[in-house]
Amino acid sequence: MNYPNDADGDALRRIATAGNDMSLPITVDFEIAASEQSVVEAVAQAADKLGYVTEIFVLENEDEDDTEPIPDPWTCECTKDMVLTHESVLAAQQELNAIAKPLGAYADGWGTFGNVESDEVDPNDEA
Repeated sequence: MNYPNDADGDALRRIATAGNDMSLPITVDFEIAASEQSVVEAVAQAADKLGYVTEIFVLENEDEDDTEPIPDPWTCECTKDMVLTHESVLAAQQELNAIAKPLGAYADGWGTFGNVESDEVDPNDEA
């Protein structure tokens, strides 16, 4: 578990520590956020051509009293099975950002359920 000391390295350490076999493919969900549905639809079309499985959804306020609009509520979830290394995570993020940024969208994190029977491993959670 020799990962760099950055957010992705920290996430990879947590995933490995949770008992996942890092030498086997793991399904990873990369989130792309945008302010408009048409943007995430364009991201989805491009990501599909690169071998990602995509799903589009819109975030809504969970609290009925919250009237503040959610900034960039549209999400394209780009899913890929991959061996998780620091390099592979960075490469996927760069690949998706190359699609997203020109459209005004951006990568908004990633997560996985791992490849062992356990609770979801969210690399954004603190260890």
